[in-house]
Amino acid sequence: MSASVSLRYNSFAMETNNTQRVVTIAIGSTNPAKVEAARWAVEQVWPSALTRALAVESGVDEMPRSDAEGRQGALQRARVAREQADADYGVGMEGAVHQDEGCLYVTNWAAVVHRDGRQGLACGGRFPLPQAIADEVGAGAELGPVIDRYTQQENTKHNEGAAGFLTQGLVPRVLPFQIAVGLALAPFLRPELYREG
Repeated sequence: MSASVSLRYNSFAMETNNTQRVVTIAIGSTNPAKVEAARWAVEQVWPSALTRALAVESGVDEMPRSDAEGRQGALQRARVAREQADADYGVGMEGAVHQDEGCLYVTNWAAVVHRDGRQGLACGGRFPLPQAIADEVGAGAELGPVIDRYTQQENTKHNEGAAGFLTQGLVPRVLPFQIAVGLALAPFLRPELYREG
């Protein structure tokens, strides 16, 4: 999606654009798939934004096992990265698994936080794991190494991920995170509708 789609969003509502100041964005990960996803979404809104990727702790398990943990990890990464870089915005992303009605789903969460405390939080989709993989993850395995074994590659979570492997490249890992970050930007793109009261 990133290379072939040419999108530009009207940024009239973005108050930081009106100051003629370059917007700074801290990304709470150095995982190449997450960094690419965040940069793609951010550049649609602020083409001249300065982005910086930082390795920060999520505050949750290496393999978050619920939507609640996924949301918490994304928010933590966004807040810590923003504070460490003293940036205008922080972006955090967290992949997780979530059990629902007997099926183990992969979810992709993203959070965007502003220095004034406003935040956006969204999920870029969910898809079910095959039972054999779900059984391993349910027994305590981390999804990334399980997919590495199936693909006979290393660090697939930095590239195609489980989504890319299971869809034969149709939906690479970066795509759900692009969607999640884009959706998490909604409160900043339509602040008049998300404003309290």
